[in-house]
Amino acid sequence: MRFSVALVLALTLCLPSGAAARPIAGTTCQTFPVDNYWRADIRDLPVHARSDQWLSHMSPGSDLHPDFGPNAGGTDYGIPITVVPHDHRRVRVRFTYADESDHVRYPLGRDTRIEGGRSSSGDRHAIIVDRGSCRLFETYATRRRDGRWYAGSGATWSLRGNDLRPDGWTSADAAGLPILPGLLRWNEVRDRKVNHAIRFTTDITRRAHVWPARHDAGSQDGASYPPMGARFRLRQGFSAEGYGAAARAVIRAMKRYGLVLADNGSPWFFQGERNPNWPDRLIAELKTIPASAFVAVDTSRMKVSGDSAEVR
Repeated sequence: MRFSVALVLALTLCLPSGAAARPIAGTTCQTFPVDNYWRADIRDLPVHARSDQWLSHMSPGSDLHPDFGPNAGGTDYGIPITVVPHDHRRVRVRFTYADESDHVRYPLGRDTRIEGGRSSSGDRHAIIVDRGSCRLFETYATRRRDGRWYAGSGATWSLRGNDLRPDGWTSADAAGLPILPGLLRWNEVRDRKVNHAIRFTTDITRRAHVWPARHDAGSQDGASYPPMGARFRLRQGFSAEGYGAAARAVIRAMKRYGLVLADNGSPWFFQGERNPNWPDRLIAELKTIPASAFVAVDTSRMKVSGDSAEVR
């Protein structure tokens, strides 16, 4: 069957913006479908009416901080990703926030990599991908004691679908969203193909959340504070001149897909996977991107359904 040049071009232009996203290393799994919120192009979305107000409460004079990469102490930091086969042993997990956790058996074991290490006093996130079923499991405050597994909360998603958690439920983060699709991963930066939004934190948030976030943990009631799920875009006029190729790939993603406010924490800390390959130069360059170069965008017109992460 032959296609005209015009038809081929038209078909190419109709491809979803996330079509070329890199699979998760060690799997054939994509981080959710191409029409998922995390992979939506937001360059044409309007600036949110409260953009200036939100930014005024988010340390606007600071620079971004990559919350991953080489550590002065010699240990790489970031949130690790564990990939397991479908027949991996699954265990029961006892949750602190049991009413808002998914009560399934989780593929936790000796091979599970935990953020900060098992003895850490930090968030101890565990992110596990079943490469056979492309199912994602995430836990917060993960620990093993006396042969049993415990966590603050736990959630699971099919990476092939757009389903959200019940509204009001947390996940392994405060916004009730999955962490994995918002992590910068080394293989996508290396290949200059970052095709998704990036997860980040700020310190003071509103007791509210906006789609597709499902949960909030803020301390303020005023609408001038950012809610969980707020999305921010790097201004198109921000110059990437002088940055290396890897940093330019991240900057392009921040302009096209933006940042998603997903948890409380230090202002403008954005997350990536734990990986020993992150270059020192990249981390240093990403620390020079100013928070003042961002605007909040109104994502409401992307929503198809309140219970789905599918976008128009």
